[in-house]
Amino acid sequence: MNKITKILTVVVTCLAVGYFSGIVTRSAIVDWYPTLIKPSFNPPNWVFAPVWTLLYIMMGVAAGLVWNRIDFEKEIVKKALIVFAIQLALNALWSYLFFGLHNPMLAGLEIILLWLIIYETYLQFSKINKISGYLFIPYLTWVSFAAVLNASIWWLNR
Repeated sequence: MNKITKILTVVVTCLAVGYFSGIVTRSAIVDWYPTLIKPSFNPPNWVFAPVWTLLYIMMGVAAGLVWNRIDFEKEIVKKALIVFAIQLALNALWSYLFFGLHNPMLAGLEIILLWLIIYETYLQFSKINKISGYLFIPYLTWVSFAAVLNASIWWLNR
């Protein structure tokens, strides 16, 4: 596979994870989420889809660039892509915990682990391709904000 094919493969994979995570989110946005007390800094619902779409695209590009180095740095690339896959699975799990199970406390605990694995992915990717590391900074920033938002929602609705 060439570089562009690798990037597109991972971008499509990330967008698919986002899409399937969104299925559980969509119904809760209508039924459950509006019933929650939210902090004043809670963004309007329409913000989340474009932000997450952009973040999934950036994640995919970053992972594709790392994957492209597999012939030159096989072991470190494999390790980085395993960490990437773990963070992507945890990303999907958060939506299920928060929106599917309606459990902000459990989602809040999980988002801490998610943040740590995203940071580890950032560190691993940065060793292989600086641009890939930089592409993870907005994601890390957004999940930091999401963690504060998650904790605030849990606190206000406990």
